[in-house]
Amino acid sequence: MSIQKILIANRGEIAVRIIRAAKSLGISTVQVYSEADADMLAVREADEAVCIGPAPAKDSYLNIDALMAAAEKSGADAVHPGYGFLSENAAFVRRVEAAGLIFIGPSADTISRMGDKVAARQAAEAAGVPVVPGSNGRIDTIEEIIAVAEAVGFPVMIKAAAGGGGRGIRVADDVAALRKLAPQARQEAEAAFGDGGLYVERAILAPRHIEVQIIGDGVDAVHFFERECSLQRRRQKVWEEAGAVCLDHATRDALCASAVALAKTVAYRGAGTLEYLYDESTQEFFFIEMNTRIQVEHPVTEMLTGVDLVAEMIRVCGGAPLSLTQADITATGHAIEVRINAEDPSMQFMPFPGKIGRFEVPQGPGVRMDHFLYEGYQIPPFYDSLLGKLIVHAETRDAAVDKLADALSRVVIEGVKTTIPLHIALTRDPDVRAGTFHTQWLETWLDSGGLTRALSPMPKGDTQ
Repeated sequence: MSIQKILIANRGEIAVRIIRAAKSLGISTVQVYSEADADMLAVREADEAVCIGPAPAKDSYLNIDALMAAAEKSGADAVHPGYGFLSENAAFVRRVEAAGLIFIGPSADTISRMGDKVAARQAAEAAGVPVVPGSNGRIDTIEEIIAVAEAVGFPVMIKAAAGGGGRGIRVADDVAALRKLAPQARQEAEAAFGDGGLYVERAILAPRHIEVQIIGDGVDAVHFFERECSLQRRRQKVWEEAGAVCLDHATRDALCASAVALAKTVAYRGAGTLEYLYDESTQEFFFIEMNTRIQVEHPVTEMLTGVDLVAEMIRVCGGAPLSLTQADITATGHAIEVRINAEDPSMQFMPFPGKIGRFEVPQGPGVRMDHFLYEGYQIPPFYDSLLGKLIVHAETRDAAVDKLADALSRVVIEGVKTTIPLHIALTRDPDVRAGTFHTQWLETWLDSGGLTRALSPMPKGDTQ
């Protein structure tokens, strides 16, 4: 079944991205928007737009009834969820499919299975994919948690079985810490996801965070190589690269092959990302979870491979087989993406919504910026602070870092504070330039005053 009209159940830069991919395929688009987003760029670029409620996300972008009514009103035959909001909500998928519409993503059953970390772990084991030693399923009592922890060895990580984004995670060094932290993790998981289920796994100290981009058509699957996402703050990714310079060829091949094996095992349809921890000391990789949607950082892979992942996702979810074989997909050079948020790095990254003044995006070969901004746009205070992503591509990693530094210096976003100073600082840091960092590196660097030190050469009065 070919898709004729897509309802975009999201906002911001990913909505703009989906609109442009759909247009490249000759598919019309319907953009939903809250009352706070009436002037959003995606509303201007879509063929049609439908208001779905007040500013709070629970009354608009998370309101399944409002979204389904918009789909019916507009005559859309497909729904693209983007990322966040309802993108990994199986109940939403079932409503979409019950209405006879195409959900541009995996099936509800696949989302349920892979969105539950315990079930995903079991699927990975069935596919022969390495997993971090830990519990075989959900754990209900503190005594069970202690027993598993003592079996795998401290330190251990307590995790929410449902959800992601770093919520419901605690690290315990001993039994006393477990007794204190497990109830906290359960309470946070219940509040965030409505599911207090927990599991336990061995904590890998100072790992690298590597992920593999895949697309499947429900029968076959291919990978688009790996990304490194180890530069994180509060378990949120800040800077992403493709590929991962810490991997040798044999490890990269094994990692990517494992991702394809798991995608095929669960008959995956659409774009998805399998996330791993990599232990440099042992050169072991371990599957940790799967994101059953397009990810924020997908452009870095598009720059590496030259493939429009969003367009391919739309095609396969519309019923077409994969248009690429694995042999067709090649990785060229190195790409880096940084997330530009409306936050003030000098004030503990406080959100900084406001009205956009002068706005200029760098141009040139190997430079791309995905965003939803324009001069005069008022950023609403109700949603995520992400303004856009700056992506660069060059022949080598060193050249890519240099190109990123230059591109960052040419971004102009007046009227708000942004995280651009953080990224400029990172391009100057010797550890970052050498690629010698891990998932705790950025937090430690910030706590030690790394941002202040790195920015000291910047001209006084810099507005970015």
